[in-house]
Amino acid sequence: MWFLIISSVIFSVYSIFMPKKLTRIEIFSTIFFAMTLQDNVDIYLDGKYDLYGYFTKGIQWKTLIAIIGIYPAVTTIFLNYYPFKKQWPNKLVYIIVCSGFAVLYEYMAVKSGYFYHNGWTYTYSALSYPILFFILVIVLKIVRKLVRESI
Repeated sequence: MWFLIISSVIFSVYSIFMPKKLTRIEIFSTIFFAMTLQDNVDIYLDGKYDLYGYFTKGIQWKTLIAIIGIYPAVTTIFLNYYPFKKQWPNKLVYIIVCSGFAVLYEYMAVKSGYFYHNGWTYTYSALSYPILFFILVIVLKIVRKLVRESI
């Protein structure tokens, strides 16, 4: 539990005080997309198939610490530093490095006991994170397009 609380505070504080390259509407919309996607994926992979979960099987209030403390901050940090103006190899390296960090963080979350695997593997995570990060980039591009069109 301490790993979750400490990492939530660190990620959240950093995401609040880092120099922002994103607008408030970009941050707000991408955070809520990420949380909605995460909730929907968890409904099936955790709730229906019990492949992984937070703490123990079933719903617990303390899971909200992870959902509110980790996902918004990581989404904001990832997109804030995404190299939009660089060539595709730089973008690919950035996504791979962030995915590697995510797998390492997941490993530490499992070891600390706030997350568990029950049929899920780190290989699945290593394959999923790049896709999820890429989806976040696409969503941010859509948000930017919608904002431009609304002006």
